[in-house]
Amino acid sequence: SEGLLELREEIAKKENAKGLSITSDDILITNGVSEGLDMVISSIVEEGDEVLLPGPYYPPYASYVRLHGGIPVEFAVDLNDSTPNFDDIKSKITSKTVAICLISPNNPTGVVFNENALKKLVDIANENNLYIICDEIYDQIIFDDKFVGIGKVAGDSPIIILNGFSKVHLMSGWRIGYIAFNQSPQLEALREHLPKLARVRIATSLPVQHAALESLRGPQNYIHDFVSEMKKHRDLVVKRLNEMPGLSCSTPKGAFYAFPKIEDNRFGNDKEFVTKLLESKGVLTVHGSGFGEQYGSGHFRLVYLANIEILDSAMNKIEEFVTQ
Repeated sequence: SEGLLELREEIAKKENAKGLSITSDDILITNGVSEGLDMVISSIVEEGDEVLLPGPYYPPYASYVRLHGGIPVEFAVDLNDSTPNFDDIKSKITSKTVAICLISPNNPTGVVFNENALKKLVDIANENNLYIICDEIYDQIIFDDKFVGIGKVAGDSPIIILNGFSKVHLMSGWRIGYIAFNQSPQLEALREHLPKLARVRIATSLPVQHAALESLRGPQNYIHDFVSEMKKHRDLVVKRLNEMPGLSCSTPKGAFYAFPKIEDNRFGNDKEFVTKLLESKGVLTVHGSGFGEQYGSGHFRLVYLANIEILDSAMNKIEEFVTQ
């Protein structure tokens, strides 16, 4: 149920290169990151407990917290400099807070927390006896700076890392991810509990585990080529969006999403904006409020994975829409 030993050994090597000091025993293979998140949240959240999420956030984080009786609480993040609002975080910690969730690089914003920000977040978690759950699935899709994983700065703080193969290793839909624990004594109960929970669903698909293993052992040069191409896409999208009236867009530092702000209220709310854009121009985006009402409203998310010609055409159509 814990997963293929050889795969866990390769994952441990990967995580140790990012600053952890773990073995295969600290890895649990899951059916995608979502299953890992569900397992972790169900194990640490009791009725009425609160979990801090970076606003905006990937929707399943709030969904799983609510599913298990908890309350998601958003904290502010500056999209321009990728910095969490530490005062906001501190003001939202209560006696019911059990964990801080981080998504770095972030979906939907492309925010990447730097080493200094991560250290401060760890300090806050330590002061309040909180778990840190960190989703690092886009860890190798970084454009401007070197990625720093939470494990590098965690020390003995209780860190639970979620990661997988769908993004960097282009295995979307294969449903394979993993949970990695650091050596914190505070995680002993989880170390004992989660493998038992994993046995309920028997195992992650063995053929898929072998495929994931080969993706780690095989050539890795395609990642550099992929990221270089995504950087070109990012630069095009951000430049074009910032030239359009009524829109502004911060520069994503990782992943493959842009999260423009709708400055012109003539478009109505963000749901109306994306619906009208789709109906009139055939460009599909996602309303920002779907990633959290508090900090996502008034934005929309677009994915810039498509080839550069399609992206350029989409930018032309968005420009036509906002200038009509």
